[in-house]
Amino acid sequence: MASKAKSLLSAVADELGVFSIAQSSRDTKLLCLQRFTRLFAYGASTLILALYLSSLGTSDARIGLFMTLTLLGDVVISFLLTLVADGLGRRRILILGAALMSASGVVFALSGNYWVLVAASIFGVISPSGNEIGPFRAIEESTLAQLTAKEIRSEIFAWYTLLGNAGTACGSVACGWIVQALLRGGEWSKIGAYRTIFGIYAVLGVVKLLLAFMLSDKCEPEQPKQEYQEVHQMDNVEAEGLLSDDEDSQEEHVASEARAPLPDMKRKSIWPAISPASRSILIKLCLLFAVDSLASGLVPLSWVTYFFDRKFKISEGQLGTLFFATNIVSSISNLAASSLAKRIGLIKTMVFTHLPSAIFLSLIPLPSQTGLAVTFLILRSCMQNMDQAPRQAFLSAAVLPSERTAIMGVVNVVKTLAQSGGPIATGWLAEIGKFWIAFLIAGAMKASYDLAMLKMFLGYKSREEEEENRKQHRERENGAA
Repeated sequence: MASKAKSLLSAVADELGVFSIAQSSRDTKLLCLQRFTRLFAYGASTLILALYLSSLGTSDARIGLFMTLTLLGDVVISFLLTLVADGLGRRRILILGAALMSASGVVFALSGNYWVLVAASIFGVISPSGNEIGPFRAIEESTLAQLTAKEIRSEIFAWYTLLGNAGTACGSVACGWIVQALLRGGEWSKIGAYRTIFGIYAVLGVVKLLLAFMLSDKCEPEQPKQEYQEVHQMDNVEAEGLLSDDEDSQEEHVASEARAPLPDMKRKSIWPAISPASRSILIKLCLLFAVDSLASGLVPLSWVTYFFDRKFKISEGQLGTLFFATNIVSSISNLAASSLAKRIGLIKTMVFTHLPSAIFLSLIPLPSQTGLAVTFLILRSCMQNMDQAPRQAFLSAAVLPSERTAIMGVVNVVKTLAQSGGPIATGWLAEIGKFWIAFLIAGAMKASYDLAMLKMFLGYKSREEEEENRKQHRERENGAA
């Protein structure tokens, strides 16, 4: 009986990718831990961002403008840093980003000037949505894809996503109850309590900085193998052997080839090269992801917490607990996505899990009872992020390894740029008392994205699959010969 139970647990662990993450490299674990730390900070700051700005006397429209400017500024910084990350060094960019993140927490903890806070949120990556912005994710995903075998890549990305969601959940609940505890005694003002959270944000930036210093050289991009010269020499030798029986001439030829200098390699450029095939898929994905991201920008976590605070008068502690629960549910669902992807494929998993969440999103503002609105929010969270790990695995496999960091960076920039248009529109809707419309529009746009994704990429073969098919074809031809 004990043997059967052990066998069952082992099968479940294998299905959920527990062995894959446990046996992964030290760098993989450090990257996942960095994501947890970063998302913990994002979850804490996002819960109170809109409330903090409102307590400073900022109008709803200007809060929306703040979020939009933050995202637009992040577009420029992320685009530049991810393009040159492989050239300058991935670890250097991660270290720089962590230092700026910590500095922004200090500024938010000390200043109340609107434009100073805008600048700090842009350069220090304050997330309005609680999700990833900045260059971190593209660099980390590219590195994880390099460190991980294709067969378990989806499982590693699932754990990477799960730990991020868990970090957001823990950050939200910690922030909510810390603020409520500070306010309970009456000695702290709301502004003072909120600034304490940003002080914690700065400390977490330092923790992330230390983790980035611990990464090894294996995280840097792999150098292309330079074997073509040897193959060229052997081809020439074989040709000489077929055309001449003179052994002396063959030996002289080999010696001269061996003495010939290798062709001068071009100086390594910090700017990446992207193949035409990758550009084609990049354009299609950017258009689709832009629709989804604009919808996400209409209802970022900062606005959702503000909506529940305004409509249902929920305290910070209760808000933190609510979003802790939703993020934990979302985290667990990511492991189910990895298992599902093995059976029905990446694209179907992305669409069939994301579409129901879009429907539940559009239903959140309709009930007048708190319980029903919270139910729709939790149901949305059950499937909200199940598409992330399959999407990351699909994008990693669809492009060449040398292009991953740049392409993932471009994709994240496009997503952030599209997302930046949402908060200011929601701020205007909130200002005129039509907050609920943002949820309906966002749900409809996300559903459209899902259906378009299914139509365009169902049955698509990745670059890795095509290369594997070509290799098998060559082996069959060689075997037949």
